[in-house]
Amino acid sequence: MVSWVRRFLYRIFCVIALLVSVYLIVDFLVSGTFDYRIFTMFLLLVVVEIWGIIDWRKNYLMMRQKESELKLYQHYIKPLEELVKEIRAKQHEFDNHVNAILNMHLTVGDYDELVARQSAYITEVLRDDDSRRYLPLLRISDKVLAGFLYSKIVRAPSYVKTEVNVKSLEIISGISEHHLIEIVGTLVDNAYEACTREMNKVSMELDSENDRLVFLIRNQVCGMKMEDVSRFFEKGYSTKQDADRHGLGLYNAKLLVGRYHGDITVSLDKSDEKDTICMKIVV
Repeated sequence: MVSWVRRFLYRIFCVIALLVSVYLIVDFLVSGTFDYRIFTMFLLLVVVEIWGIIDWRKNYLMMRQKESELKLYQHYIKPLEELVKEIRAKQHEFDNHVNAILNMHLTVGDYDELVARQSAYITEVLRDDDSRRYLPLLRISDKVLAGFLYSKIVRAPSYVKTEVNVKSLEIISGISEHHLIEIVGTLVDNAYEACTREMNKVSMELDSENDRLVFLIRNQVCGMKMEDVSRFFEKGYSTKQDADRHGLGLYNAKLLVGRYHGDITVSLDKSDEKDTICMKIVV
């Protein structure tokens, strides 16, 4: 039987059960007699009604979650589509570069000079094409996460340098999409907000182990103490100047990760030049 027909018949049955229950209650109040058989039937009908309400509530929440995930997909797939359009638009430009390299020998007579000029030309082309650095995001299986990360990267301050390392293209996780975006978004926002023109490097790493997503993000910091790091997930704690307006993001992220029996950790790598904070989630 088709699922929607089964649900429709089940709901009709629940309505009939409710009407019968009301009738039994009214009959008991009017007659004033107590019958164990009628009372047992009444209890069974009540159980069926409660079960129906729980099932309806479950389906309603599932439907709302699917709608939320669909909106996320529609919203964050657009940045990926823009990246694809940008790459396609550069295809003609790439063909011109290839022709220039192939025909460079016509104007250069010395072999060593030809190799040097071709190497310099290719290096310059690759340096100017920033979009190539984020091509791995196009290949991962979770397109919503890919689009979200790319949208964050392109909207980051211009002085921030972001590196993306994709270790696994098949991203598998048991967490709902909108909760995953909420958690990852908190980590990414914190990393970018901590950047300055002097400490402007952020690196992200995507992997999948044992059907769980592994996401790492690192950013440079200055003057951070281990005591501060150990309090990152405390409710209301923040290292920002306007701390009264912050301090809930990482706390809420930890709660969400815990709901899915995942893990979220933070570490501080000390060095002679600049310290690095690493946030890691496994969900």
